[in-house]
Amino acid sequence: MVNKKWAVKRLTVNLTSTETQKLQQYCAKTGRPATDVIRELLRSLEVENAEISDRQPSSEVSELVQLQK
Repeated sequence: MVNKKWAVKRLTVNLTSTETQKLQQYCAKTGRPATDVIRELLRSLEVENAEISDRQPSSEVSELVQLQK
């Protein structure tokens, strides 16, 4: 039986090999699945009035951004 809480929409994301490697490294470091990491990144986005918020990203989002550097 499918958990209806998560059976809302399936999304395919095309990533470069570098992006894939960064995501895999982050997931290995945190022990979290890629789905959870991506879901949290999406939840951290502010889209109110189509403006970027001044709100600071969560520490996990900040950590992922640091891996990109």
